[in-house]
Amino acid sequence: MDVNQSLSDEQVSRLEGRIPAMAKGAIKAAYINTLAAGPGVMEIRDSMLVETTADGPHAVIRMAKPKHKEAFGGVIKVNSLS
Repeated sequence: MDVNQSLSDEQVSRLEGRIPAMAKGAIKAAYINTLAAGPGVMEIRDSMLVETTADGPHAVIRMAKPKHKEAFGGVIKVNSLS
């Protein structure tokens, strides 16, 4: 494809549709590379903060705390940054 050639709406939509799969693959690759390069990865599993190491075992660190506590059906006010 030429650099100056424009894409149709259908082509753009098709390419945009591939973004979630590409992101999922990039996240999985980063996870595997991090495990291979370092002592472990911290992650949330079943509401627990867990350290996973390259040789396989999972060590539970503690319960994961929610970042924000909100009542069900509550309204969250968001301030503008600009």
